[in-house]
Amino acid sequence: MDIITAAAGVTGSVSTIGYGLAAIGPGVGLGIVIGKTIEGTARQPELAGQLRGTMFIGIALIEALALIGIATPFFLTQ
Repeated sequence: MDIITAAAGVTGSVSTIGYGLAAIGPGVGLGIVIGKTIEGTARQPELAGQLRGTMFIGIALIEALALIGIATPFFLTQ
């Protein structure tokens, strides 16, 4: 059995795989933002409040990308 014949038996939506791949980006982004905020707080503890506020704004923007990624397949499928 070759690869094409094996893949022909797969059923389901490709959009689920697409969203799985799209979720990797925001996950990596959140890790970087939170890690850098912790690093900045460790270096200058007096700026912890300002860094935390900026971190939450960044997290909101990153999560917006994840929501766009989950909503897009519903608009593209017919």
